[in-house]
Amino acid sequence: MMQESDRSPPSETTPHSHADPPRRASVGAAALARAAGLFRAAGDPSRLRLLELLLQGELCVSEISELTSDDLSTISQRLRVLRTEHLVIRRREGKHVFYALADGHVADLLRAVLAHASEPATTHPDGD
Repeated sequence: MMQESDRSPPSETTPHSHADPPRRASVGAAALARAAGLFRAAGDPSRLRLLELLLQGELCVSEISELTSDDLSTISQRLRVLRTEHLVIRRREGKHVFYALADGHVADLLRAVLAHASEPATTHPDGD
């Protein structure tokens, strides 16, 4: 018979026991829906490129156009989607419209996602 001292402590790889109490969701449905919208808006490579450019600081639409070689109307459409999801903010100065990341959370998220995407792919121990 196995004694208490012979048992190893459960590890992170121990399969989930159905006897464990269920975990509660930490955020509500509205927050999950909003987060999904943020990921959809940032999920397009062209819009993600704009966000990556704005990590460096505020830019006006004509500067973004020069950096991406896209026309102003295309840039404006992409920025409108990002603004709708509150990923970027804008300010007008005369005839120029400047865009910046909405806040530090957006910058942190972008840095984390881009760093993760830049890492070499690894194989999961299960082969996935």
